[in-house]
Amino acid sequence: MPSSSPATCSNGHRVARDDGEAFVEVDPTGRFGRYSDLLGTGAVKKVYGGFDQEEGREIAWNQVRLRAFSSDPSVIERLYSEIQLLKKLKNDNIIGLYSFWKDNEKNTLNFITEACASGNLREYRKKHRHVSLKAVKKWSRQILKGLDYLHTHDPCVIHRDLNCSNIFINGNIGKVKIGDLGLATIVGKSHAAHSLLGTPEYMAPELYEEDYTELVDIYSFGMCLLEMATMEIPYNECDSIAKIYKKVTSGAQPQAMGKVRNKELKAFILRCVGQPRQRPSAAELLNDPFLSQDDEDESSTSSR
Repeated sequence: MPSSSPATCSNGHRVARDDGEAFVEVDPTGRFGRYSDLLGTGAVKKVYGGFDQEEGREIAWNQVRLRAFSSDPSVIERLYSEIQLLKKLKNDNIIGLYSFWKDNEKNTLNFITEACASGNLREYRKKHRHVSLKAVKKWSRQILKGLDYLHTHDPCVIHRDLNCSNIFINGNIGKVKIGDLGLATIVGKSHAAHSLLGTPEYMAPELYEEDYTELVDIYSFGMCLLEMATMEIPYNECDSIAKIYKKVTSGAQPQAMGKVRNKELKAFILRCVGQPRQRPSAAELLNDPFLSQDDEDESSTSSR
C-alpha cells in the first residue's frame, strides 16, 4: 500500500519505488530505506522489504521491538556486543548482516540483512512439493557448511533457533543461506552456553536444561531435514508447548519420523537428533556417506 507522504533521506531527496511507494523509514545514514511490505514476523521481530541505495540491491529490514527486553537492559547490551561480531561473519551460506542501530525514538533495534529472492525454505518447500532426495541433500550440505563455519569460528557461534523458517533460498540457483542470527549466542573456548532460546519443536533436550554446546544446532538441523522430507513441522501432533517439552525431554520422536520411508535418510536424521555425546559435528556430517554422494535415480523424498 503506497505511503501517503514520501520519506526524505539525509541528503534531502525524496525516494520512492516505481510503483509509487515511498520509503516509510530510512536508516540514520540515509543509505537503507524500508518499505511497508511485511516479509515475515516473529515473537519479537518483524521483517520488511527494503532497498540499499548505495549498492542498488534489495535488502531485508529486521526490526526488534525492545519493549520485550525493557525489564532487563543487560539483554540489550549483550545483543549489541554479539551483533558487533555477527556483522563480521562472512560465509557463502550465512545471510549477510550489513548494518544495525537502535532507534531511541521508536525504541527499536534494526538490522539490515541480505535478502533472498525465494523466501524461506519452509514456504519454498510447500510451493514445490515434488522435490528429489538429491535436491534435499544439496540443501543439507549448504546448511551444514554454514553451521560448520559458525561452530568453528573463534569465538564459537551457536545459532540456537535454526528452523526452516529462518533458512532462506534463492531458488533460481538453489543457493541456501542460514539467517536470523541476530539472537544467536557467542561462547568462549568451553563452547558451553547457559540461556534458553529457540523454537520448541526444534529445540534439543539439553537446551531446556540451559547447559549446552553448539551441537544443539545439529539437533535442530535434523528436525529441519525431517521437515524438508515430510513437509510437516516436527511434533505438530502436540497442541501445546508443554506437550512438546514432555515429548522432547522424554526422548519421544515426532510422529513425522514415521513418514520417512527412505532408510538411509531416516538413519541420518536420527544421527542428528541423538544424545549430545553421540551427536556428530557439522564437519562429520558433511563427510557422512549419505551426503557425500548423490544417486541420479533419487526421484523423491520420503513422504510420498
